[in-house]
Amino acid sequence: MIPVLDWQRYASGTDRAGFVADLGHACRDTGFFLISGHGIADGLIADVFAQADAFFALPDAEKAPLDIRNNPHNRGWAAQGSEALDESSGVMDRKEAFNVGFDLPADDPRVIAGEMFRGVNVWPDLPGFRDTMLAYYTAALDLGVALHSAFEEELGLPAGFFAPHFTEPMATLRVLRYPAATEPGIGAGAHTDYGSITLLMTDGVAGLQVKPRGGDWMDVPHVPGAYVVNIGDCLMRWSNDTYVSTPHRVLAPQRVRRSIAFFLDPNPDSVITALPGTGAAKYPAITGADYLRSRLDATYTPKETA
Repeated sequence: MIPVLDWQRYASGTDRAGFVADLGHACRDTGFFLISGHGIADGLIADVFAQADAFFALPDAEKAPLDIRNNPHNRGWAAQGSEALDESSGVMDRKEAFNVGFDLPADDPRVIAGEMFRGVNVWPDLPGFRDTMLAYYTAALDLGVALHSAFEEELGLPAGFFAPHFTEPMATLRVLRYPAATEPGIGAGAHTDYGSITLLMTDGVAGLQVKPRGGDWMDVPHVPGAYVVNIGDCLMRWSNDTYVSTPHRVLAPQRVRRSIAFFLDPNPDSVITALPGTGAAKYPAITGADYLRSRLDATYTPKETA
């Protein structure tokens, strides 16, 4: 079962120990849980959905200049048929998306130097789109970093251990649209997420499934207003496989399905190596940027074959 955890048990201090215990069980079992009481305003979430709807309604010709396949920093529009999250299947996903990264000005030295994942965001010409997405990005980042304080307690780490790794992270806000399917199929292929954690808000349309170790595909429940949170491969690696990153997929929906995903990756120069107290390292040390690049390179098809 995928538990629903009330964040206020931890944030208010009324049941920190109980919350941390429940969190640890979820992270070590399926790596999935739902978070209610998170404090992100319903109105802001609704505004993100509305802005995403406006963007996806644009003609492809207007979205094409923002094509993510022309952007080395993982920002912009991912057209339907441009991604295959299940790298082994060769089946393209039935979805389109738009990515927003950590916002930097064009004159930032890292942008000028062309550092990996240190580019400027690209924006459609839609009133309010940029401001809404950046406001949500900040709120989701704050929640994601706060959740890591609970991970610290559960893993026996010093308070504040993770904080230096998420000061200017490679976090990505991704809004997605799955068109209504006329026949059964896959909207997003089976995959694990790349980063530390993912915060997912859906519109309630079914389709998200998870495949626990040794089990069959199961539906992830929808709780209105709650985030689906899952552990990503980076945090599994960081925790030396203490926490579990579990395969999941999205079935092609019978009606349009929309979601808002926030992928929290660490800072580009953070060194991902086995956390203290987790035993001999099962993986070699790697920077956050090198790890994310290796995963993204396998996801996108060359533009000429899309």
